[in-house]
Amino acid sequence: MRKLTENQQKFLDVLFEEADGDPVAARKLAGYAHGASTSDIVNSLREEILKATQHYMARNAPKAAVALASALTDPTQLGIKDKMAAAREVLDRIGLVKTEKLQVEATGSVVLLPPKNPVVEEDD
Repeated sequence: MRKLTENQQKFLDVLFEEADGDPVAARKLAGYAHGASTSDIVNSLREEILKATQHYMARNAPKAAVALASALTDPTQLGIKDKMAAAREVLDRIGLVKTEKLQVEATGSVVLLPPKNPVVEEDD
């Protein structure tokens, strides 16, 4: 892990909590100079921001799981479909995805057929 400046570390620290994911607000809260380019800051911290985003999503995964389970106890709650869709998206993003199983059963014998003979067209 590379060494970050004090401002860079502060930017990452406040990005998801105090700044609610807004990089402009995070730039100001981190104490960057007024003329500092938000784009330049984000570009220089690209890898760290991605890692922090993954961490943030993982921290919110339990909330998503609880939201999905809450539909079991109160399926008529207001906005439940949107809440469940958002929860599924969070869980998908962290890698906890619905698995689908396909079961194939074979009964009887296997019949092997000879290869088809290609149709040869003759020129006139």
